[in-house]
Amino acid sequence: MATLRTQRGLGLRPQLSDEVAARIRELILDGRVRPGEFLRLERLALQFGISVTPVREALQSLRSEGFVHLEPRRGFVVASLSKRDVADLFWAQATIGAELAARTAERMGPDLLEQLIGLQRALEQATDAGRLDLVEEHNHAFHRTINLAADSAKLAWTLGSVVRYVPRGVWTRLPEWPEVARADHRRILRALQRKDAPATGAAMRQHITRSGELLVAHLERQGLWRSVLDDADD
Repeated sequence: MATLRTQRGLGLRPQLSDEVAARIRELILDGRVRPGEFLRLERLALQFGISVTPVREALQSLRSEGFVHLEPRRGFVVASLSKRDVADLFWAQATIGAELAARTAERMGPDLLEQLIGLQRALEQATDAGRLDLVEEHNHAFHRTINLAADSAKLAWTLGSVVRYVPRGVWTRLPEWPEVARADHRRILRALQRKDAPATGAAMRQHITRSGELLVAHLERQGLWRSVLDDADD
């Protein structure tokens, strides 16, 4: 099993189990733990430097999401994750994200446009500087600003429940992603500037779909979907 190293301390906060769940999702979607592997409570707790309780809560949450399942008297095991599963997640994200972006285009004003241009400028500067952590941070802010500006709280909440399946840290491991984000965001901004709702929705859908394709390719390189014949040769 891949070693679980924290990039920052996991403090004792009410959201601790959510943070642990996010880290484990990242390991699964990054291919660092594979279907069929057991996730041991004590080992995870030791490696995160926390008690067993939030780890158990995190795994129960992941169980309800279908990322792990519980085998009686044996423990939690990573569930299978197919290409179709990943594609479905991004289909849902692209569909909802496109609708929110289109609604935002209809409400676009100069202040919001200036804010988005500033976020895009910061993203591009971070890309040029090789600061992938900041690229991802500005990307998150760019999308969040568009989603909230749509003034469709329930739809934005639904999108958030889908997006959380793909931890943000995954994107920093996709070499092509920063340039894809740069180019796609520019197309989205041009459509927003024209207040062209259909074009904005189409650009957002294409961007999210393209990001999903990059993640699938990454998981394939990680060997997540090795064939049965490959497994037999190991």
